[in-house]
Amino acid sequence: MIIDGKNLILGRLSTYAAKQALLGQKVDIINCEEVVITGNRENILATYHRKKTMGTHAKGPFWPRRPDMFVRKTIRGMLPYKQPKGRDAYKRIMCYIGAPEEIKGKSEVIKFASIDKVPNLKFRYVKEICKEAGWQR
Repeated sequence: MIIDGKNLILGRLSTYAAKQALLGQKVDIINCEEVVITGNRENILATYHRKKTMGTHAKGPFWPRRPDMFVRKTIRGMLPYKQPKGRDAYKRIMCYIGAPEEIKGKSEVIKFASIDKVPNLKFRYVKEICKEAGWQR
C-alpha cells in the first residue's frame, strides 16, 4: 500500500498506517514533508521545541529533524513497538521525502485524513517544523 501524504493530517495518517502495518500490509508513505499538523501555529512549534530540548545531548530523548523520520517516529508511537508484533509492523512502514521513481504513480489518497475535513485553517506542514528544528535541505 502506497499512501500520498500530501495535505493529510499526521495523527489520522499515523493511526491508519499503524493499523494496516499491524494487519500485515507493507505501508509506504510518500511526500512526508507535505503532511500537516493541525492546531495553533505557535503552540505546535513550542511543543516540538520542548520535545527537542528536553533531556541531555547524550541520553536523549532524540527527535529526528528529517520529515520522513519525523513521520515514521510519530507512527511508531501508535504501535506496541516494544512487543514483537509491533517491531515487525514498524519494519513494514517506510516513509519518503518526495516520491521515488519506482512508486511514483501508484499512490492512493486517504479521504478521511485530508485537511479539507478540518473546519479551521490553523495548521503547519511537517517541513516547517523540521526546518525550525534544524533540518537543512
